[in-house]
Amino acid sequence: MVVWIPDWPVTAAATAAGHPPDAAVAVLAKGRVLASSAAARAEGVRRGLRARDAQSRCPELVVLKYDPVIDARAFDPVISCLEALTPGIQVIRPGMCALKARGPSRFYGSESAAAEKLLDRLETFDVPGGRVGVADGPFAAEQAARKSSERTRVLVIPTGGSAEFLASLTVDTLEQPTLTDLLRRLGLRSLGAFARLPATEVLTRFGPDGAFAHRLARGDDDRPVVARKAPPELTRKLDFEPPVDRVDQVAFAVRAVADELIEQLTKVGLVCTTLRVEVGTESGRVHEREWLHPRWFSPADLVDRVRWQLQGSGTATSELTSPVVRIRLIPDQVDPVGAHVDGLWGGGPDERIHRALSRVQSMLGHGGVASVVVGGGRGFLERQTLVPWGDRPVPANPPDLPWPGAIAGTGSRWPTPAPSTVYPTPKPAMVLSADGRQVSVSARGVLSGAPAAFRFEPSPQVADSNKLHPVIAWAGPWPVDERWWDTDTENRLARFQLVGADGRAWLFAVRNNQWWTEASYD
Repeated sequence: MVVWIPDWPVTAAATAAGHPPDAAVAVLAKGRVLASSAAARAEGVRRGLRARDAQSRCPELVVLKYDPVIDARAFDPVISCLEALTPGIQVIRPGMCALKARGPSRFYGSESAAAEKLLDRLETFDVPGGRVGVADGPFAAEQAARKSSERTRVLVIPTGGSAEFLASLTVDTLEQPTLTDLLRRLGLRSLGAFARLPATEVLTRFGPDGAFAHRLARGDDDRPVVARKAPPELTRKLDFEPPVDRVDQVAFAVRAVADELIEQLTKVGLVCTTLRVEVGTESGRVHEREWLHPRWFSPADLVDRVRWQLQGSGTATSELTSPVVRIRLIPDQVDPVGAHVDGLWGGGPDERIHRALSRVQSMLGHGGVASVVVGGGRGFLERQTLVPWGDRPVPANPPDLPWPGAIAGTGSRWPTPAPSTVYPTPKPAMVLSADGRQVSVSARGVLSGAPAAFRFEPSPQVADSNKLHPVIAWAGPWPVDERWWDTDTENRLARFQLVGADGRAWLFAVRNNQWWTEASYD
């Protein structure tokens, strides 16, 4: 018995985004429509369309990105709802599950009565539109559920009738594009025509995958229903009565809960790599944040994250704006411990770096250790984003935008060598032509002369200050017009790359005839 909820990816994504169930919604995967709502299909939106084509057919279409995590997380309560009536449910995919029909049919009197009970249970749980198919195997039962209608929600295939039911279906039902294309070229367009081929010849011609598809087409699907194992409850909650208004008191109380959580994860062979901390305050607000770890969380790491989150929501390091009444530790992402275990001869250099930086971060605070993420931008200073160690590396500027005026290759998919040193504050400099005059750049990007030498203004941060350096190669200019609509603050900037006689390269910028040193390539 297979229970199918049509358009489940749309239901899960629309519910998570807060859209009404009757809205025209399409879920995209890899730029194409994966699923669409009934309102969108009424306007001609079909699976496989590109986003632009789908929006041209339905201008008011709401486009959402497919997230398998949201899809699976939303379907888990539905499975728990069905397990209240009958245990032993196997999840085929989010939106579809299978169970053995013998037990429920004996209890409720027939297979149709058991299926109606399951569908009534789903409607009570605010999941309307479910379908049920019953057949000899999971494949035929799934196709029966898909062939049912809104009026006839349950389709039961008699025992031994799966092959006859499947015979009229197209080979696309197998969902094997390579095999399907080959079968169509051979003139086999239905499952019945494919099933009539001798099994030995199918195995010889199409291999094990083709032989398995041949068994499905004949209705010989003997795959058993494997009941899912309910995952252990890993969320830990700590209530405070009376409420606590000091960070150190909360951190001390959380330590026991953190030890319990890590001990439970260890028993089931898991480690936590993403943790969500929810802090409930007396004012009724819930401060929620997701924390990442470069390796996995230890009990001390959990306590540190709670303390950092509390310090970030308060006005000082020890006092809170509102007393804390509840702390919840939710492992959002867990991995098998074998995926993070040290090698035979100990951990490698990456593991030692992770441990050292995490230790320093625990002493200095969340923002005390940061890594650089390169994003988009015109200059290298605006391209770099400092992200606290362990947080998700998201750049401040999207790297896939055009960024007119950027240095060659910046913001595109082609990598460019990044400078080794980017000055937080550009240093003044001079760039001279062969006749000794300073090079200037006109509004049209025309140079007054080719750069022949450059000199840095006296600065302790720049080596060989005030020394004239010959130029052996240069590139540019890359002009940038900033605030061109404002005549009072309009600034024209152009960037150059210069290579000195010693082989070092420099990034220069000229703004309003003033030259600056922005970065150096070592």
